Amino acid sequence: MRSKLFVPGARPELFDKAMAGDADALSFDLEDSVPEAGKAQARGAVADFLRRPETAASPKLLIVRSNGTDSPYFAADLAAVALPAVALLNIPKVESVAQLQAAITRLEQAEAGNGVARPIGLLLNIETPKGLRVAAELAAAHPRVAGLQLGLGDLFAPHGIARDPANVHATLFALKMAAAEAGVFACDGAFPDVTDSDGFQREAQMAQRLGFLGKSCIHPRQVGLANSAFSVAPALVEEARRIVAAASEARRHGHGAFLFEGRMIDLPFLRRAEAILAARRDGPASTPAPL
Repeated sequence: MRSKLFVPGARPELFDKAMAGDADALSFDLEDSVPEAGKAQARGAVADFLRRPETAASPKLLIVRSNGTDSPYFAADLAAVALPAVALLNIPKVESVAQLQAAITRLEQAEAGNGVARPIGLLLNIETPKGLRVAAELAAAHPRVAGLQLGLGDLFAPHGIARDPANVHATLFALKMAAAEAGVFACDGAFPDVTDSDGFQREAQMAQRLGFLGKSCIHPRQVGLANSAFSVAPALVEEARRIVAAASEARRHGHGAFLFEGRMIDLPFLRRAEAILAARRDGPASTPAPL
């Protein structure tokens, strides 16, 4: 999931265009991009689109961002969009395990009502100081949690925190460590200035170096930048193949750690190589695994 494009739920005329685009994942948004008066209409439009057979057959990873768990729209969102085509439910502003468990209970009820056989995973938005502080606890709270996503706008702006490289790096690192502790993936949030390609690339490359899976996009012009930043170089894939093959040979001779092209390789480096190959095989339609 190198790129995750937000698609406003109130703009159904954009749905097919987004499906035809290059984003690995689409996140149909029922929250920030939809005005209060349009919530029900957007919810219905997204649900209708997700029920289409051609939508369900798409190789893209399909996500829905619901309204917050404390909003009057959350239960209706889940009842409408907890559908077989949805791989992940993106829940905004999660701050406690109790909040998460209550949301899962509602999701289970909605799945039962809609005949969903494969449990829908959860992508939790970390957008508040408390959410960041307890991110690892949230990520480990339930097997449905597949990943954590950073929301720098909500996390920084209300508290007067500048979106400069040092602050961004510190926050990305904290979120990645929380995700790593729980064994889930980390996804970078959106970059608000669609005209600043250089700024988007800087943040995307920083996130990639910190082990994030991909970055959210709010405009199609950002998708190619994200795909480029998070694509695994062919040379790295080939090196991973050689490491895995060398590890197999080392095990055959009863060795754990071994020398590989002048470097000592032990279990952490082997696991990294295996993750690179697994991500390469899975493609965009699979729920991402942490790298």
